[in-house]
Amino acid sequence: MKNSTPIAVTSRSFSRNPVLRAELQERYSNIRFNDNGVSLNGEMLIEFARGRRKLITALEKIDNIILTALPELEVISKYGVGTDMLDKQAMIRHGIKLGWTGGVNKRSVAELTIAFMICLLRHVPLANSEVREGNWINRKGRELSGRTVGIIGCGNIGKDLTLILRALECKVLAHDILDFPEFYKKHQVEPVTLKELLQRSDIVTLHVPLDNSTRNMLNADRLRSMNPNALLINTARGGLVDENELKRVLIDGRLAGAGFDVFATEPPEDLELLRLPNFLCTPHIGGSSEEAILAMGRAAIKGLDENALPSADYPPAG
Repeated sequence: MKNSTPIAVTSRSFSRNPVLRAELQERYSNIRFNDNGVSLNGEMLIEFARGRRKLITALEKIDNIILTALPELEVISKYGVGTDMLDKQAMIRHGIKLGWTGGVNKRSVAELTIAFMICLLRHVPLANSEVREGNWINRKGRELSGRTVGIIGCGNIGKDLTLILRALECKVLAHDILDFPEFYKKHQVEPVTLKELLQRSDIVTLHVPLDNSTRNMLNADRLRSMNPNALLINTARGGLVDENELKRVLIDGRLAGAGFDVFATEPPEDLELLRLPNFLCTPHIGGSSEEAILAMGRAAIKGLDENALPSADYPPAG
C-alpha cells in the first residue's frame, strides 16, 4: 500500500523528470509537484508547501520564517548535496528532520570541472568564437596533463576529481579544514596551506560549501597572490569568490582565466565579467547530468524516510 503522507516537491527539475515522478508515486499517493515550473520563494513557497508534512527541496531558501509558517512540516529531503540554503539551526528548533546523501553528484561536477580546465587551457571558447566569425587563428594552448592543480575542499567531489587528475599525471595539492591522510598518501596528494596552494597551483578549483567561514574566501589579496598564468575554477557555490575583484584581475592580466558554474547572484548580472574572453561560464549545471539527476532524485526519495535532525556533523562539512 502506498504511503498517504502529504508530500510537496518544490524542485522544478525533479518535478519535470518522468522517471523520478514515477518512482516517487510508487511510494506516495498524496504528492504536490511544482508543475508550473515556478521558482518558489517566500510567500509562494509557503503557500505551495502549506499542509505538507514532507518536502523535497533543491535550491529554495528555507529559513525560520518559512518553517514557522509550516507547522505541519516534519521532514525536508534534499535534492542535491548543498545545504547552505537551509537554516539548519531553525530546523533543529522546529524539530524538522533532514534527508541528505553526500556525493551523489560528484562525478557530474568533477567532469564539468575537468571540462572547464581543458577548455580554458586550450582557449576553446575563444577559438570557437573566432572561427564562427571567419577568423582562422591557430592559438597555442597548454595541456592539463602534468599541471599542478590545487583543490580547495577535498570532500566527495574533491576526492573524485583527484582520481581523474592523477590519471592525467597532474600534481595535486589539497587544502581542507579536515585531514584525509590515508587518501592523500594513497593518491600522492600534498596537503598544504591555502596560501601555499594559491601560490603554487597552475589551476585552483573550489569544492567547499558556502558558509560564514568560506564566503568571499578568495578575496582581493588572495586572488592577487595567485600565479598570473593560473586558472580559477568554481563549480561549488556562488559567493566563495569576490566577483568584482575577479573581473579586475582577469582584465589586468593578473589571472589567465576563470571558469564559473555558480555565482553570488543567479542569474549573474555583471555582463562585463561574463563577456570577458578569458572567462567561461555555465548556468549552474554541475550536477545536471542525466545520471546525477537520477542519483540525486533517488537519494531525495530515500531521504523522505531515512533522515535525522541536522547537527554540527550532519550533514558533514565538505
